[in-house]
Amino acid sequence: MSLKYNYSETDKFKLVDIINRFATFTFKIPTKLLHSTKISCLIIDDEPLARKRLLTLVEQMDTLQLLGQCKTGKEAVKNIEALEPDLVFLDIQMKDMSGFDVLQKLKSPKKPMVIFVTAFDTYAVKAFDAFALDYLLKPYKKERFQQAVARAEQHFKNNTSNTLESNFEKLLHYFEAEKTDNPKTASKTKLPIKTGNTVSFIPYSEIQYILASGSYVEICTLDKKHVLRDSLQNIIEEIDNNTMLRIHRSTIINMSFLDKVIHSNFGEIDVKMKDESRFRVSKSYRKDFQQKLGV
Repeated sequence: MSLKYNYSETDKFKLVDIINRFATFTFKIPTKLLHSTKISCLIIDDEPLARKRLLTLVEQMDTLQLLGQCKTGKEAVKNIEALEPDLVFLDIQMKDMSGFDVLQKLKSPKKPMVIFVTAFDTYAVKAFDAFALDYLLKPYKKERFQQAVARAEQHFKNNTSNTLESNFEKLLHYFEAEKTDNPKTASKTKLPIKTGNTVSFIPYSEIQYILASGSYVEICTLDKKHVLRDSLQNIIEEIDNNTMLRIHRSTIINMSFLDKVIHSNFGEIDVKMKDESRFRVSKSYRKDFQQKLGV
């Protein structure tokens, strides 16, 4: 039995308003309902502040219709399949899977336009320039966001999805080759820790923060605390990952585990992590912190 949907314009606006209130969905919206003069989009990022930044910018664009926000790769796959957005703002580095993993898991033949949101380095940016619709390199400005959306609008109007899909396949192959051939690229997923004659590797995705305490360093992961007789400076020299940010001479945080930024009445800034830990952003690192997060 097939159902025919006959929606009035009022019904459409009501339904879209309901969609905008939720981050995940358990039902499929009729595709034709979302095909309007606006570009339907999803925000996909595991960092609350990054999602908030994108949300603010999307809401300022008359040409975009936000369908929702996803905070994990799993949510993203589910909602892209269910809602068939025209465009996704996709974070490259998420805790449960990468942005590339998300797109590789999509079964629908119709692929959305993708604007990557990334903190990747120069070699990756060159690849994005060659193959991607566009990308936003953190921290990015409002004008750069508008440029990326303008490119999406042009492709949307010209219906050049086949070209975009072909280029995206090339981009995936590029990064798969880099993972295999470039040891430096592979090392960016883990922090090497030397203890005596042994070197162990801790995934950055599991490190919440790193603290200096006297002659020791504590590396706090999701389920364990690694205590090393070392200096924070030595650890910093080993770090090769853009999600790790120093906020104090004794504190490094993983921005993926950042929950809130708290401003005091005296100009101080604190951060609250997802495990409820709270740290002060010192004056020496405040400017870099604000630029990195765009706050």
